[in-house]
Amino acid sequence: MSILIKPIITEKATADSELKNCYWFSVNTKANKVEIKKAVEAAYGVSVEKVRTINVRPDRRTRYTKTGLQHGKTNAVKKAIVQLAEGEMIDLYSNM
Repeated sequence: MSILIKPIITEKATADSELKNCYWFSVNTKANKVEIKKAVEAAYGVSVEKVRTINVRPDRRTRYTKTGLQHGKTNAVKKAIVQLAEGEMIDLYSNM
């Protein structure tokens, strides 16, 4: 089971990383805060102060088409906001 799926790089996440030293990750929906902290420390070699998680529910949609009503939904996602210790940082662009 892989805990960290990918880093989230948006305008809001980039502003948080520059101003508050917080980094956003998309994580496994079954992972808890302790597992997320250990995974980030092992993957990037930094010390984590705080982990906050967000469970994003799936969006349900209904479409009217020629063949009738089509129902669908998006996948549920879990996000983690990881705050690092003072003076630590993660370079997310070094692997590209």
